[in-house]
Amino acid sequence: MEIRPIVASLKKHRIPAVLIVLEIALACAVLCNAVFMVHQCIASVNSSNAIDEAGMSVITVGGIDASQAPAAIVRDLAAFHSIAGVKAAAAVDRVPLDHDVWLGSYSATPTEAGWINSSIYFLGDGGERAMGLRLLQGRYFTPEEYAGGAVGADGKSTSHVVIINESDAKRLWPGQNALGKQLYSDETVWTVIGVVADVLAQAPDFSGGTGKYSSVFFPLRPDVELGRYVLRSSPADRDRVLAQAMRALGTLEPGAVLEGHAYVDMRSAYFADVRGMAWMLTLVCAVMLAVTALGIVGLTSFWVGQRRRQIGIRRAVGATHAQILRYFQTENFLLSTAGVLLGVVLAVAANLYLVRHYEVGHLPWSYLASSVLALWVLGQVAVLGPALRAAAVPPVVATRSV
Repeated sequence: MEIRPIVASLKKHRIPAVLIVLEIALACAVLCNAVFMVHQCIASVNSSNAIDEAGMSVITVGGIDASQAPAAIVRDLAAFHSIAGVKAAAAVDRVPLDHDVWLGSYSATPTEAGWINSSIYFLGDGGERAMGLRLLQGRYFTPEEYAGGAVGADGKSTSHVVIINESDAKRLWPGQNALGKQLYSDETVWTVIGVVADVLAQAPDFSGGTGKYSSVFFPLRPDVELGRYVLRSSPADRDRVLAQAMRALGTLEPGAVLEGHAYVDMRSAYFADVRGMAWMLTLVCAVMLAVTALGIVGLTSFWVGQRRRQIGIRRAVGATHAQILRYFQTENFLLSTAGVLLGVVLAVAANLYLVRHYEVGHLPWSYLASSVLALWVLGQVAVLGPALRAAAVPPVVATRSV
């Protein structure tokens, strides 16, 4: 089909043409970034976590006299181990994806070159079994290391050993065995004795972060700092075990403030805002596509009404239904192409802004291509109704004003 007559017609109807182009460009820019962010949200919610999530229960304990804490912890753990179905129980300061965040900066050299930010977890004796950590290299902490572990005045572990995530081991010592290496934080140093499968960090997006898998584990003796108990059982026994543990604690610690949760519920609560964001962005995409389609239909219908005489003349000189239909589809394709080209520029500019200010990932080209294709298809579908009405205009329309 000749393009020049279509372009000439568009020049005579600049305002509707510009409106359609701008509408498609805005839709393309929003759609690209929104769909990409939805994908990131879903990926974050579904991130793997190398602990026994299904079998874990967590009990938070408050209100225990600090001087009585060591004895209370020993007594409470003994009660937990007496519950049928309990595979492991331990006191910890916090668990992965807990909203109580403790972070630290670490490096493979004293100069802090190549530093990483990590979530910090202090484990009581048996904490690795209670969480279900998966050891890949090395060993876990010994009873002596647990008994000697403490938190210094600067908030750092006074122990000389540490267990790290697999991802951190690869980042800090690429291509090397991390076992026996020294981990530094300012002037404090620890020896890496174990590498575990990746455990989700509590706050993977904090400034300067090195990814969602950045965690370090230190041993800690029974102390008031250990404000949580982790119980591990089979998923089928989890709820019963948690209920029995809460009743036992209520008896042993009558003045304590207790709060118990299945870990899967804690994970769900942690990602609640992320899921909400994903649904909101999905709604934005749906509304944007609907508004764009309705805008194309409305403007094209108005356009058809304004050009009924022109269409009638073309029909009178022999244009077929298919030719009229193809004319409007080609016209819309040209407008859609102009719109998506402008939209791609706007999408990249918006993504660069989000990357700089909100730590969103760089937009892959596949999302741009998919959005362009979707808007091309949307444009053709949206213009189909008005185009069919235009193709049905009878030739007699051309003679009515003669």
